[in-house]
Amino acid sequence: MIISDIHTQLLSVPYEDPPKIGFIDIGNIDLLIVEIETSSGLVGMGFLHPIAGGLQTIEMCIHEMLKPLLIGKDATKVETLWKTMWDATFIQGRMGISVMAMSAIDIALWDIIGKNNNQPLWKLWGGSDTPLPVYGSGCYRGLGHDGMIEKAKKFVSEGYKAIKMQVAWGFTHDEDVTNVRDMRQELGDAIKIMIDVNQGWGVEEAIAFGKAIENYNVEWLEEPVMTDNFDGYHEIANSISTPLAGGENHFTHHDLMPFIKSGKVPTLQPDIMRGGYTELKVIAELSNKNNIKIAPHLFMELNTHLNASIPNASWLEHMGWYNHLWVNPILPKDGTAVPPNIPGHGMAFKPELFKEYPYKKI
Repeated sequence: MIISDIHTQLLSVPYEDPPKIGFIDIGNIDLLIVEIETSSGLVGMGFLHPIAGGLQTIEMCIHEMLKPLLIGKDATKVETLWKTMWDATFIQGRMGISVMAMSAIDIALWDIIGKNNNQPLWKLWGGSDTPLPVYGSGCYRGLGHDGMIEKAKKFVSEGYKAIKMQVAWGFTHDEDVTNVRDMRQELGDAIKIMIDVNQGWGVEEAIAFGKAIENYNVEWLEEPVMTDNFDGYHEIANSISTPLAGGENHFTHHDLMPFIKSGKVPTLQPDIMRGGYTELKVIAELSNKNNIKIAPHLFMELNTHLNASIPNASWLEHMGWYNHLWVNPILPKDGTAVPPNIPGHGMAFKPELFKEYPYKKI
């Protein structure tokens, strides 16, 4: 089954409920969609939502650097094609634009493989369709103290057993501690609470906060310092009792090896935009050997396949950003999600989006 063509389209779709993250201005959902055509007639789809720009740059990378490498190649040799792209782009760097472009293609290739085998990816990978635990993510710092608690209560009313709230980026240390204390009091002990810092602190701030919330039974403290501050992560982990989580802004397993080797971050959150399915599977396997759990970042619809097929799956994250975009959205029920029983990854964007919300290129 030979790759015959690769197409891209860009969309800019409004959010139904715009996120109030607080440290970055988020406009629309800007998407890059890749379709790979094959000689058999099968078409695979991959997509990216880079959040902070770069859509046209990634699209150019696909057409200028990657497409010429792939036309005429066997679409089913996905790991081989990943290595081909990886080796060919080392001059441009092992992170950023090139890996994001590769990831979109990788998602589309795995979609083709699933369709070719008439199986959803979770089944192709030996998994099951047992319901997977999902946490409600969207208690944004921009909602303020009362708004975060209100959003968390809404998640709980919908059956979620865990929620994620945000700290830093505008809140003082005392305000953050108060917000966590009050969230715990309002939700009770049965609901798990994750805390996302979004890289908003230095090491000393993170340690001070971690010690201040020790009595509130927090599931994890996420991205307390800048992504590449591995020593900082390890110092924090050695200083507080609350477990750390991180990994959403790391590219491929190579970038995550300091965490995997040290075991100091017991939950990793790889992002499918930064390695595609191929690297998510590698990260999960390496992590499992070191007793590290996987709670992939965002993109619940795609990540159900991974978590359904690995032994060290932890949580799926659901923000609901993309619910209104899909022909058949995956909607959590009672705090769980079931992977789609459709060949490939099973997701398709509503056709009308392409007419109504084209991205305005520079």
